[in-house]
Amino acid sequence: MTFAKTILGTAATLALTSGAALADPALIYDLGGKFDKSFNEAAYNGAEMFVKETGGSYRDIDLQSEAQREQALRRFAESGFNPVITTGFSMSAPIAEVAPDYPDTKFVTIDGFVDPETHPNVLSILFSEHEGSYLVGMMAAMASESDTVGFIGGMDTPLIRKFACGYAQGVLAVKPEATVISNMTGTTPAAWNDPVKGSELTKAQISQGADVVYAAAGGTGIGVLQTAADEGILSVGVDSNQNYLHPGKVLTSMLKRVDVAVAEAMTKGEALETGVMVLGLAENGVGYALDEHNADLVSAEMKSAVDAAREKIIAGEIAVHDYSSDDSCPVINF
Repeated sequence: MTFAKTILGTAATLALTSGAALADPALIYDLGGKFDKSFNEAAYNGAEMFVKETGGSYRDIDLQSEAQREQALRRFAESGFNPVITTGFSMSAPIAEVAPDYPDTKFVTIDGFVDPETHPNVLSILFSEHEGSYLVGMMAAMASESDTVGFIGGMDTPLIRKFACGYAQGVLAVKPEATVISNMTGTTPAAWNDPVKGSELTKAQISQGADVVYAAAGGTGIGVLQTAADEGILSVGVDSNQNYLHPGKVLTSMLKRVDVAVAEAMTKGEALETGVMVLGLAENGVGYALDEHNADLVSAEMKSAVDAAREKIIAGEIAVHDYSSDDSCPVINF
């Protein structure tokens, strides 16, 4: 599978295959809401990109409960939608249960993993979030005046610890004596959509000296970014470019190109290749956001340092530890 390198990049340079698929694709959002301004919304934006570039159409559903996961998969497959694309690691088990019953339907799990040997009609798309988080961690350290920065995750899972661990490594690469405070919002899917709790955790981290806070928490992160702006500190967004939410207050956003992955999967349609795909810095699958909303916050020195680190990570000269590889982080405790 080669589409990652050729297509993952800025939306303006996309060159999607023309023509709609024989069957319409379907998209199932994870809990937290389609318009969470983060992960799910990135998927929605990708679907809309597909419509704009190809003239195709799609169906989607915004899940309201865990019970709907398998129901939605079966409903779309029974109705002939292909591929059926899902967001969030929690869809892995339902897809593994449903996919064998519909061998002619392609299923896509973004952030989940389904064994390709036993489920040949499934594509698992994973991202190297630790690499992108390392870069924004460097930026947070360079912007911090207190040498204390924070991380607020959504549901406490290995994936979110992967974000936190990469971030902490980037912070400490710039300032070895810095302090990284880490909190998770909860241990259930409700943690993705609790902006009030996100606000409370932000205030608690500010009381401990944090002056930059990175939110990897879905809809909960909206409360983090809002409170950071209200309290006069900087924040770091995630997944989608969230710089515009609080211009001049969001240092940057760790971009995770879910949008492009969804658009490409929809465009490939029934011809989509299955298996496992991992998208990192080398494939432009992750990165950081720089635009008119944060240009005054990112100095030339900061950009130069981060861009140099990016190239070294791609070249293998900097190794960013992946929490999910061994359920451990060398620089932060959970």
